[in-house]
Formats: sequence, C-alpha cells, structure tokens
Amino acid sequence: MVLEIRDMHIVLASGSPRRKELLQGLGWTFSVVPSNVPEDFPPEMTPEEGAVDVARRKAEDLARNYPDALVIAADTVVVLENRVLGKPQNREEAFSMLSQLAGRQHVVVTAIALCYKNRCLVDAERTKVWFRSLTKEDIESYVALGESFDKAGAYGIQDRGALLVERIEGCFYNVMGLPLFRLSKMLEELGVSLEAQWRAGL
Repeated sequence: MVLEIRDMHIVLASGSPRRKELLQGLGWTFSVVPSNVPEDFPPEMTPEEGAVDVARRKAEDLARNYPDALVIAADTVVVLENRVLGKPQNREEAFSMLSQLAGRQHVVVTAIALCYKNRCLVDAERTKVWFRSLTKEDIESYVALGESFDKAGAYGIQDRGALLVERIEGCFYNVMGLPLFRLSKMLEELGVSLEAQWRAGL
C-alpha cells in the first residue's frame, strides 16, 4: 500500500513556532496540538535517552486521542559536558547559560517520535555547535532581545542568535528543533516515499 502524506491527518504535538514553521515550509497541512507531557526525565538517563523518552511519551500521549492521525513529536536538549541546559526561566538563567556556552562547543540533540496506525518510531539526531567568544556586554545585549526564554540553551540559531554561532557540524534544522532529514527517513520507514512527501505540498 502506498501511503500519501497529503491524505493523512497530521498532528504536530508541539507548540514550538520553529517546528511549525519548518513543517509549513514543506507545504504540509497539519494541526498543532501541544502535548502536556512533562519534559523532565530520570537522572540515570543520558541526555539523548532522556530526549528520546520525552519525545516518545509526547507522541503516545497524542496518539491516544488521535488514533488515525500521523502524530509527530520532538524534544530538543542542549548538552554541555553531559549537562543539559534547558529553557531559562529568567534573564539571570539565560545569562548564565550563554556564559557557559561562549567560546566552547556543545551538542544539540533532538529526538523525534512518529506514531501512526499502532506503530511508533523514535530516533535522535546530534549536531555539534561551536559558539564564538562573547563578552559580558555581548551576552547582556542578546538576552535583552528576549529571544532566550522559550529555547533550550537560551538561544535560537535561526534568529539573531545566528551571530552567536561560529560553525556547526551536522544538521542545521536539528538545532532549530526538527531535523528534517531524520524525519523524512523515518517517514520512509513508515511507508511514505520521498516523492509522496514532496507531493504533500502540491
């Protein structure tokens, strides 16, 4: 059976405007239904294991309410020396996170979970990110822009935070929160061809 993604009811289990923007860029029609699953995970898990666990729980949570839909869930973590930097709660936390990242390499991990017709697939993508050196004034100026507060690691590579990043190794879209190549390969595993993924936007 050939699966056509344009015939599916797609549910994005995330309120992230970046993930919504990336799916819209593919021309897909979908619903946004954020999951209320907590994003914390047991301390004995590695950051990647934790992200995979959270993404799976988000997808399964929505799949129970949308059993005939293709549910897409994701969880992104910023990892510095095996420590997870989450979303800052205030300016002080944002300043602290960016100070730790300045002039150093960190890793962004995004786990994706897809649920469709009683099948659930989960995978993860890793991207290395190098930050430029930053002064105290640089960091204060960026935090003042207000971009930090809904983003893991307190920055967004797709906005003015792009000027923080010296280089990356791996998938750019992973750092935005949804690695599109990994998503595409997982859809192929479910039976949606690359051609069918393109046709969805026609």
